[in-house]
Amino acid sequence: MKTILAATLLAVAASAAGAADAGGYPDRPIRMLLPFSAGGGGDILGRFLAERFAAHLKQPVVVENKPGAAGTIGTQAGAAAPPDGYTIMIGGMSTHQLAPATYARLPYDPVRDFQSLGAIGSSSIVMVASSQYAANNLKDLIAMAGKQSAPIQYASWGAGSTGHFCGEVLSQKTGIPLQHVPYKGTSQIITDLLGNHISVGFVDMVTATPFVKDGKVKALAVCTRRSPSLPQVPSYKEQGVDFDRELNWAMYVPARTPKPIVDKLSAVLETTLKEPEVVSKLLSLGITAKYIPGAEQQATTARDIPMWKEIARQANMKLD
Repeated sequence: MKTILAATLLAVAASAAGAADAGGYPDRPIRMLLPFSAGGGGDILGRFLAERFAAHLKQPVVVENKPGAAGTIGTQAGAAAPPDGYTIMIGGMSTHQLAPATYARLPYDPVRDFQSLGAIGSSSIVMVASSQYAANNLKDLIAMAGKQSAPIQYASWGAGSTGHFCGEVLSQKTGIPLQHVPYKGTSQIITDLLGNHISVGFVDMVTATPFVKDGKVKALAVCTRRSPSLPQVPSYKEQGVDFDRELNWAMYVPARTPKPIVDKLSAVLETTLKEPEVVSKLLSLGITAKYIPGAEQQATTARDIPMWKEIARQANMKLD
C-alpha cells in the first residue's frame, strides 16, 4: 500500500509539475494590472509594455487601471490575484517602498506578497509649474515663499506618493512652508496646471516631458537625478537641496506563481528592454530602460524601505 501511495503521490506531483511548466503558457489572455490612473506616466508605460508582451507571448494582454490611494488599491488587487501568471502588475517606488513607510496597516506586504519579474528602468520626478507662474527655479520659489504669509500649495498624485515625498523633503531642507494638495493621478495635475487652477505640482517624467518640451508647462527642478529626457532641468542637489533619488519601475506577479512561468515572463521582460525601439520609446517618456533581475530588484526594495520610513517619520507622514 505504501508503494502504491508513493507512486500515486509521485504521479500527482508530476502532473502538477507539468501543469506548472511554462511550455503551454499562456493559452488565454493576460491581464496587465496598473495601479495608476488612465493617461498618467504609469499608464502610458504599462500600455506600451502590454503591446510588446502580447507580441512576444502571442496572446492579448488586456490593461486594467485600478488607481487610488497612491497606488495601494491596485497593488492590493495584484497581491490578491491568482498566482497563475495571468495577472501581471507594474509597480514603482510609491507602491512598494513609500507605501510601507506611510501606512501602518498596509493591506499587502511589498516583498512577501509579490514575485518581481525584474526592474524596468528608472526615471525622475519633476517639479512643474504653470507657464504663467513667476518662479523659474527653486531659488525663485524659495524667494517667493519668503514674501507671502500663506504656504505655497503643490500637487502630487496622492498622499504618500513620490511627489508628496519630494514636496516634504523640499520643505524640510529649505524651511519654506508648503501645503500638499493630493490628486488621483498625474494627468489631472497637468490639466489643472494648464487651466491655472494650481500653480505647482510634482509629476513623473513620463507625464511631464511632452508638456515641458511643448512649452505648455515649465520645469523648476527634478527632485531626483537630472534626466536625459529634460537635460536642461537642474536637480534638487544642483540647486542646493541635498536630496537625490530615482523613481524606479518594476514588473510583478503574485507570490507563489510557478517558477517556470516567472522565468518565462522575466525572460520576455529582459528581451523587451533590450530592443532598440523599446529603449528609444522609453527614453522619449523619460525612462532609462535597465533590466535588473527580480531577486536583485526585490532585495533593493527590502533594503530601501527603512530609509523611506525614516524620511516619513521626520515629516510626520502617516496615512492611517
